[in-house]
Amino acid sequence: MERRRFLGMAATGVAGAAGMTALSGCAGGPGSGEVTLKLVAADYGNPGADNSSKTYWRELADRFTKKNPDIRIDVTVYSWNDIGKKLTDMVDSGNPPDIAQVDSYADWAAEGKLYKVSELLPIPAQAEFLVSLAEAGEVRRVQYGLPFVASTRVLFYNKDLFKKAGLDPDKPPESWQEIKSAARALKAAGVKIPYGLPLGPEEAQGESLMWMLGNGGAYVDSVGNYTINSPENIETFQWLRDNLVGPGYTEPGPQRVNRQQLFEAFTRGEVGILNGHPTLMQQADKKHISYGTGKLPGSKGPAEGTLGVADWMMAFRKHGHREACGKFLEFVFQEKNHYAFTSQYGLLPVTTSASRRMRKDKDQKKLWPFLDQLTGAEFYPVGKVSWADTSAVIKKTIGKAAMKDGDPKGVLTSLQRKAEAEDKAAPS
Repeated sequence: MERRRFLGMAATGVAGAAGMTALSGCAGGPGSGEVTLKLVAADYGNPGADNSSKTYWRELADRFTKKNPDIRIDVTVYSWNDIGKKLTDMVDSGNPPDIAQVDSYADWAAEGKLYKVSELLPIPAQAEFLVSLAEAGEVRRVQYGLPFVASTRVLFYNKDLFKKAGLDPDKPPESWQEIKSAARALKAAGVKIPYGLPLGPEEAQGESLMWMLGNGGAYVDSVGNYTINSPENIETFQWLRDNLVGPGYTEPGPQRVNRQQLFEAFTRGEVGILNGHPTLMQQADKKHISYGTGKLPGSKGPAEGTLGVADWMMAFRKHGHREACGKFLEFVFQEKNHYAFTSQYGLLPVTTSASRRMRKDKDQKKLWPFLDQLTGAEFYPVGKVSWADTSAVIKKTIGKAAMKDGDPKGVLTSLQRKAEAEDKAAPS
């Protein structure tokens, strides 16, 4: 990011380069001294289409092998719908790939299955990663996850609908009260969904965190302890229930509505305001929607931070190809190669050199507001081994706290207890 997917549009997996061996543990011909690294990656485009990530990885692998003839890369690309289970099955069967690119890593790091980043990359390459993202890749203060791409969130609003409701199309709401006032005006003007609140199972944990941040809350405190039922978070969901959901300023039953449903409704001109990421910008541009963006509103004014989401690369110890994995990963994150991927898919770079390049690239100007927020963004606590299971429960449950007759304190306290239980049960 869960699977959210901020660009997970594919529905089926696609295999890597033709003629390469099926996924298994490695090697070249007898006495050849060659190594074949198995790479499993997620598809940020459409399988079989020109924008499939398979095309990127195949071209990158070919260029790498030309420079390193003793290392071949066998690539398999799966959709975001499939990759989590596929990769987990490989690891559980004792035959993980050498390198994987997916949305989580902490479980395998805690089980001792991953190389430390310090074992893979030289210090100059390690220093290239943005500090906040490198820290998000740590488990117990040791980095195992290599951030691959990132995204942040901003407020989107439909300028034409604002005009229809008598609102200033050049002034996005900056506080919760302004959100409520704008939503009231949009509803009075006949807008189908004044405020889009996706608290369904696709990414309820993301939408919830954005609202928590606007009230000084979060999922964990500064030392990593869960704070799901903090007073600030309870107050946040009480406000949502009483000021947006209860009066009918959102879509009906937001606890059942997924983000992509609202993104599609926004591109049809049916949603006045919602939180979004660069994918929504691309989708709205294609449908010629006149929209504006702004910082996430907070309880008293603009929120101090925003949600940041990253996907990860990692290298497994199983087949012992530490040096070859390190060479390939260093190649992946070279400025030219990393920027080619992020700019193609409208995502944010995770290295300082590629970030500087995006800042100078006027073709990427629409991404600059997202890029501006990246260093100060709040990321999910992915370094906690218990987060994957906790997040899964949050996605299914937390939306109930904002229902018209919901019990925010009860729902969040139940989630807190489950999170603490998962934390105690996690590998030490």
